[in-house]
Amino acid sequence: QVQLVESGGGLVQAGGSLRLSCAASGLIYGRYAMGWFRQAPGKEREFVAAISWREGTTVNADSVKGRFTISRDNAKNTVYLQMNSLKPEDTAVYYCAASVRGPTSSGGLYDSWGQGTQVTVSS
Repeated sequence: QVQLVESGGGLVQAGGSLRLSCAASGLIYGRYAMGWFRQAPGKEREFVAAISWREGTTVNADSVKGRFTISRDNAKNTVYLQMNSLKPEDTAVYYCAASVRGPTSSGGLYDSWGQGTQVTVSS
């Protein structure tokens, strides 16, 4: 059974940084891509970034390019989302997800999801 556990969320001022972590277990390592999504109150879930497990190929949403960086540590089975220059509009619950179909921006193609971690950016 795949388990994904996010951590690292919190309250930060605009312009600040946070690093989210997603610890994965139960995966067939090397066969899953990992993604980050977010959902703000009253809004639909939004793709943020994704990375392939082996090659490290990344996909990023236009809204976070140049500010957020996704990376992974295969030895620790952990995926990270480094978030810099945070804006109030980045406030959301951030979710980690796993997909056997590669680093896609389509949430419907992800097989497993974490419980989410809250990120709040104050102005």
